[in-house]
Amino acid sequence: MANHDAAPGPSPAWRSLVSDRAHPPRASNVEELRQLQKAARAWDAVVEGQRVESLSETLRSRARGAGPRVIRGEQSPYHPSSPRMMDHSSGASGFAKAMSDAGLRPVVVYHNLSPAELYEKALQQEPSSHIVERGALATVSGAKTGRTPGDKRIVREPASEGDVWWGEGSTNYEMDERTFALNRERAVDFLNQLGKLYVCDGYACWDAGARVRVRVVCARPSHALQAHNMLIRPSEEELSNFGRPDFTIYNAGAFPANRYTSYMTSSTSLDISFARREMVILGSQYGGCMKQGIFTLVNYWLPQRDVLPLNAGCNVGPADNVAIFFGLSGTGKTTMSSDPRRWMIGDDELGWGPNGVFNIEGGCYAKVIGLDKEREPLIHRAVRFGAVLENVCFDEETRDVDWDSNRITENTRASYPIEHMANAQVPCVGGHPRNAVLLCCDTFGLLPPVCKLTPEQALYYFVSGFTAKVAGTEMGVTAPQATFTPCYTASSLVYHPMRYAALLSQRLQQHGTQVWLVNTGWTAGGYGQGSRIPLEVTWAVVDAIHSGDLAAAPCATLPLFGLQVPTECSGVPPELLSVQGSWADGGAYMAALRRLAGLFVDNFSKFADGGGHMSPRQVQQLIAAGPSL
Repeated sequence: MANHDAAPGPSPAWRSLVSDRAHPPRASNVEELRQLQKAARAWDAVVEGQRVESLSETLRSRARGAGPRVIRGEQSPYHPSSPRMMDHSSGASGFAKAMSDAGLRPVVVYHNLSPAELYEKALQQEPSSHIVERGALATVSGAKTGRTPGDKRIVREPASEGDVWWGEGSTNYEMDERTFALNRERAVDFLNQLGKLYVCDGYACWDAGARVRVRVVCARPSHALQAHNMLIRPSEEELSNFGRPDFTIYNAGAFPANRYTSYMTSSTSLDISFARREMVILGSQYGGCMKQGIFTLVNYWLPQRDVLPLNAGCNVGPADNVAIFFGLSGTGKTTMSSDPRRWMIGDDELGWGPNGVFNIEGGCYAKVIGLDKEREPLIHRAVRFGAVLENVCFDEETRDVDWDSNRITENTRASYPIEHMANAQVPCVGGHPRNAVLLCCDTFGLLPPVCKLTPEQALYYFVSGFTAKVAGTEMGVTAPQATFTPCYTASSLVYHPMRYAALLSQRLQQHGTQVWLVNTGWTAGGYGQGSRIPLEVTWAVVDAIHSGDLAAAPCATLPLFGLQVPTECSGVPPELLSVQGSWADGGAYMAALRRLAGLFVDNFSKFADGGGHMSPRQVQQLIAAGPSL
């Protein structure tokens, strides 16, 4: 019996198109033309939805039917050595031999080159690349010297659109599947016309159960070196069995997006498709775009595996007392997690799962404006051969770096493998944290250097993410600006913040982790009036947290906020712990404190519905833990 509910079979035009793409049929009338157009669109949908089987297929597009030639390094004509592998096979590995079509030059892909080889290529092909002091590779990122969150797009797809936080306060801006395909084609066609491409394969997440295979395809050797530094570097055996990547980044940052394409707001577009497991970068050569894309991906995938992704650093002491440090750029997260007296697990992106904490990255992307080798010796020594310095200035003759120069940007960066840190704990995994520190940079000068938080307060301030956007970290931010950033990483969040807060609540309860709010910003007045809290004071506070002394210290209550403020801490002057007493005008302090409390209350109102991840009772408990007007 015929099944009348079954979908109709493919049309003759469809069969012809699928069976012989090399010799497409031609229409003899308008109706046949329409049928062929429909068939072509259906074909594109199938092709675009397929997972790539190989590196060769990764770089295929409608303009290039054949894959590229793939080279593992290039033999120097001046230094005889054993021949390097050139893969022209068309078997299971999927690496196809070089072919040319449509008048394009054959593409040569340099696959997983060593840092030394990438240095050579960068110096040959990038006029902006130079070797500077201690052998680091200095380069520039062009017009974009920071993140551009307003240009990031997530594709609205059936399998994930119900999970993504699209509401008020979210930086998840949508894009449809067709526009993503257009931008992907634009990026791949640009890359295919360059003649030389660079591909780096590596892992995200040190925990084997959460590991993600990542492939970065890019035009610049320096970008490939950054990817090599920031991903977890596979062994030769792991590379030979790498297989299909779980996530692929097409970095065509030197080529702009078409501003007249739907959903575009500028010539920059950073597009992520969870269904395709791909990211497209157009119009920005800032290295942080690749890092942001991977962190966005794990913010979507890891909670599905009962792992909490965190914008946090982490270290562990001799007594196995793990500590994590939340915070945005400029709050001291890298500095605190790089404590030379402890073993560093990671400095920026962390996963906290059932087995403990682990680093998501294989390297560090440290902000180096004002880097001082006396105050931050480990980071200074890490910037050596193999490191990439982004947008720094240096002496043309001596090649000494001017760490204090902001002539290009305040957001100067160094990318280096985590092994460059003398105190790195490799593998980068640890137990469950005994303490968690929420770092903020209070430009108003109202919060004390440290507050002890209850579990409810910890969730409230985690979701609030109060700090300041430090100059240069994002395009257009030229001066410190107070802001609220949910979970300290709004630009990479995927789910509603309350989902991450619910996961954090479980971890805190299970492991008895004590949470602290540490202010590294201003005291005795706001920005321009008071002074920034000395780094030595922050170190003293963190040391007292590690030792357990601060947990036993007597406390006073901060008005309006209800926070417990320790009144004694070794190495910290008492007048700094009592912020109100450091202001010349106590009335002005209370008025400013009330305004800040109002900002907190207004901001948290966006999360009052719980996002479907917390009950009304749980949300009310968090609200009660916040400031009271």
